[in-house]
Amino acid sequence: MDAPEAIVTTTSATQTVTELDALESESLFVFREVAAEFERPVILFSGGKDSIVMLHLARKAFAPAGVPFALLHVDTGHNFPEVLAFRDATVESLGLRLEVASVEDYIADGRLRERSDGTRNPLQTIPLLDAINGHKFDAVFGGGRRDEERARAKERIFSLRDEFGQWDPRNQRPELWSLYNGKHRPGEHVRVFPLSNWTELDVWNYIEREQIPLPEIYYAHQRDVFERDGMLLAVGPYSQPREDETVERRTVRYRTVGDMSCTGAVASTASSAAEVVVEVAASELTERGATRADDRVSEAAMEDRKREGYF
Repeated sequence: MDAPEAIVTTTSATQTVTELDALESESLFVFREVAAEFERPVILFSGGKDSIVMLHLARKAFAPAGVPFALLHVDTGHNFPEVLAFRDATVESLGLRLEVASVEDYIADGRLRERSDGTRNPLQTIPLLDAINGHKFDAVFGGGRRDEERARAKERIFSLRDEFGQWDPRNQRPELWSLYNGKHRPGEHVRVFPLSNWTELDVWNYIEREQIPLPEIYYAHQRDVFERDGMLLAVGPYSQPREDETVERRTVRYRTVGDMSCTGAVASTASSAAEVVVEVAASELTERGATRADDRVSEAAMEDRKREGYF
């Protein structure tokens, strides 16, 4: 992967401010506000598109200086290899510090057990909370957006977590006039969501405008897949077809890149960000609703996990 180009910010008195400009400005303000209020912030960075956009915004927020935060990835051990390779290349090229909390390690030493369905996304909570406590992170940037899922729509940009890392949707602080309250007691921390007000379409428009590199699986490519519960799952070490499921070679891409065992692809010929923008604009399903099996367990699946300390 080529090293990302240096970020230069410019303004023009006659330039029209677009909705995308306004979203970017809000996100930059959030990053700077956290830097001013907290001692040990960290950015959750998986190599997925939302975390890549977050990192791009963080670089803009502090340019020409470097990003003043470490990165943290909770690795399930079932991540797409293309995404992990992109993650590592990005960290190396920018000279950033990456902390990895490994679900695989927790399973190996008995602190966690494999689920019967083989899905590891719900197992990320304990490694995440242990990493936050172990490194004493007091603010954790996440790429969650309100358009993704109804539980995430309830969350504020600054979301307080108690000393157990748990979230109480009834204990949300008002954020009138873009005033963010970062106060917290020892042991508590704040999850920060600078992309809260963005939509999937906004993210892709921004990726196109800023020419942000992404892992190749976000664009159309050939892959062996099989259909299950209306999703196209890739054939691989963590997802195998059952006897009644047919494997086909299809042209697909990924809208989101979580655990391989529960993340589906979508049929697509979009090979550029501009083509993805057109495709997303026509979609009637959110990316998680269309491609994440772990969110289909129940209507409250995401909210239940967030209450326990999930992203």
